[in-house]
Amino acid sequence: MIIKHEIPYPIREIEHIWIPLADGTRLAARIWLPKDAEENPVPAILEYIPYRKNDFTALRDSMRHPYFAGHGYACLRVDMRGSGDSEGILYDEYLPQEQDDALEVLSWIAAQAWCTGAVGIIGKSWGGFNGLQIAARQPPELKAVISLCSTDDRYADDVHYMGGCVLAYEMLNWASIMLAYNARPPDPRFVGERWREMWLERMEKSPPFVEAWLTHQRRDAFWQHGSVCENYADITCPVYVVGGWADGYTNPIFHLLEGLPGPRKGLIGPWSHEYPAVAIPEPAIGFLQECLRWWDYWLKDIDTGIMDEPILRAWMQESMPPQTHYEHRPGRWVAEPTWPAPSEHIQFQTYWLNDSQLDSISASETQLEFKGVQTHGLDAGVWTSYGVSGDMPSDQQAEDGKSLCFTSAPLDEAVEVLGFPEVRLTIAVDRPQALLAVRLCDVSPNGASTLVSRGLLNLTHRDGHEHPTPLEPGQPYTVTIRLNATGHVIPARHRWRVAVSPTYWPHAWPSPEGVTMTLFTGQSSYLTLPIRPPQLSDEQLVPFEPPERAPFLHHEILRPASRKRTIHRDLIEGTVRLVDFIDDGNKLLLDSGLEFEATTTDTFSIVEGNPLSAHVRCDRTVGLHRDDWCIKIETTSTMSADADNFHVTNALDAYEGNIRVFAKSWSSTIPRDLV
Repeated sequence: MIIKHEIPYPIREIEHIWIPLADGTRLAARIWLPKDAEENPVPAILEYIPYRKNDFTALRDSMRHPYFAGHGYACLRVDMRGSGDSEGILYDEYLPQEQDDALEVLSWIAAQAWCTGAVGIIGKSWGGFNGLQIAARQPPELKAVISLCSTDDRYADDVHYMGGCVLAYEMLNWASIMLAYNARPPDPRFVGERWREMWLERMEKSPPFVEAWLTHQRRDAFWQHGSVCENYADITCPVYVVGGWADGYTNPIFHLLEGLPGPRKGLIGPWSHEYPAVAIPEPAIGFLQECLRWWDYWLKDIDTGIMDEPILRAWMQESMPPQTHYEHRPGRWVAEPTWPAPSEHIQFQTYWLNDSQLDSISASETQLEFKGVQTHGLDAGVWTSYGVSGDMPSDQQAEDGKSLCFTSAPLDEAVEVLGFPEVRLTIAVDRPQALLAVRLCDVSPNGASTLVSRGLLNLTHRDGHEHPTPLEPGQPYTVTIRLNATGHVIPARHRWRVAVSPTYWPHAWPSPEGVTMTLFTGQSSYLTLPIRPPQLSDEQLVPFEPPERAPFLHHEILRPASRKRTIHRDLIEGTVRLVDFIDDGNKLLLDSGLEFEATTTDTFSIVEGNPLSAHVRCDRTVGLHRDDWCIKIETTSTMSADADNFHVTNALDAYEGNIRVFAKSWSSTIPRDLV
C-alpha cells in the first residue's frame, strides 16, 4: 500500500525552462521547488535522462520530484541533448558529450538564486549510469548520488554482452526501443513551430545504436568509456547504489561497494527494474523517505543516522515454487557492515561435480559428453524484469532436460546464500568457437526446479574479454564462471542443481556451429557457494517505513496495459518462435491534454539443430496526440547471422495524421569476432 503524505513545504512547478549550453544548444527542463526558494535557497536534485519529461516519464516523475521539493529541495528533470524537447541529436548512450552537457547543467543549477550550490543526482537505469559517470568527472557542485539499476561495467553487466556472449534477447531489443524513442518529436507547446524541423532532423541523423554496439564485440575502449570500474578512485562523492534481485543490474552493487573509495551504501530488494516504492515483487519500501535521509545528510548536513548503518542491506529471499510472475517474495532483511563481508559472516562451501551428482567430496575423474540443444533457454524468462507478468523464469525441469545436470542429495537443513556463486569447469569442445551457459537451481522434493542464478562465458574469452582466441578442438580448458549475485534460502529436503550447456537461446547468440562438449568431473570441476548463516544483528535492523508518494498527475487510462508471451513450435520444420508482445496502454494527461501510447513485439526464432537460423525481429509503434496534432512512429529491426557475419536491418516510418512524412532504412553487415 502506498500512503499519500502531506508534504511540509508548499511548492511551485516550472513546467518548461531552457538551460543554455556553451555551444548554443538548449536543454529542456522541468522544475519543482519550494515556493520561497528564491528567498530561502535550497539544495538541488537532478535527474538527467532521454525519456521525455512531458509524456513518457511524466507520471513517474510526479511521484518523486514534487515529494522532494515539498521537503525542501529544487528538483529538475532534464531531457538530454536530442531527446524530448531538448535541441541537438542523441547519437548513442553515455557519450562524452552527454557528460560534458551534464557538467554545464550542474554549473547552471548551482548558479540559480534558488539553489544553495549543492546538487545531488538521482536516476534509474540510464540515469543511474550517468550519475556514476558524471560523479567520476568530479564536478564541484555534485555532493552525492543515488544510482538505481545501473552498472560499473558497460561490457560485462549491461544489455549488450554477458561473459563475452552477445545478449540476443536484449541487444537488438534495447537498440530498437531507442530507435523509436529518438524518432519522437518535441512538443509544439514548448518549442513552437520549430517542432517539425527538429523532428525531421532528429529522425534523419539519429543512428540505430545497435550498429556501434555490435561492431565492438570485445571489451575495448568503446566499452571502457563510461565504465567507472576502470578507476573507482575517480568517484569521490558519496554514492548510494540500489537494485533488486529480479533486475539485471544487481552484480554492480557488490562491485561498487567493494571498489569505491568514498562513503557508500548498497540496498538490494526482491525488486524488478523499478523504484523500490512501487516495484514488483514486493515488499515495497518507503524509498522516498530513504532518499530524504541520504539527501538531508549529504546536502543539508543533517545527521539522519544513515551513515551509522551497515554498508549493505539485502532481502534474503525464501524459496518459492517457480512462477513467471511474483507479486511478493517472502524473506527478510539482512545486512553486512562491510563488503566483502567479514569471513566470520560468509563461508565458502564446495560441491564437486561427480558424474551426475553434486557431492561434498570429489570422486574419480570421468568424462561426460553432451551435444548442445539450440532451443535450450526458452524458459529462462527475460534478462531484466520490469515486474510484469511473464518476465520471470518458469519451472526449469524442461531446461534441465536439455542440459548436463549435477544434483546434490537433499539438504539436512536450510542454507542461505549471499553473493556470487562460482563454477569451475574443465571442459573440451569439438569446435573452435563455443560458449557455456551455467545455471544454479533449487530443486524441491516434488521435482520443481527454480532458477537461483546463472552465468555465461564465451570460451574464446576464457583468458579475458580484450583478446579472445579460438579454441583447439579436443583440448581441455579449465575455466571459472562467476554466476550472478543472489540472496537465496534453500530449505531442508531441497537439492542444489548445476546445469551446464553450450547453448542458451535467446539470451546468448548461438555459436556458428553446433557444439558437443566433454566435461571432466571429479577434482576438475566444482561449485563454490557463499554461505551466510543467519546473524543476530539481522533481527535488530530498523524496519523501512511504508511507501509514500507525492501528488500524482491527473490522468486517465484510455487503454490498459497488457502482455502476451507465447512459444510456437513447428513440429515438422523444427522451428521454435518466442513471441513477446507488450502493450503499454494509452494514457491521457488531463492537465496538458496529451495522449501517448506504445506497443512492442519481439520475436525470437531458431530451428533445432541449426544455430545459423537464429533470428530476432523487434517491432515498435508509438503514438502522440493532442487536439489536431497526431503523430505515429513505426519501427522494425532485425538481426541474423551466418558463419562469418551479423546482419542487421532497421526501418523507420513516421506519420503526421495519416500522412507518412518520413521513411528511412538502414542495413549493415558486421563481421563476427569469435562470437
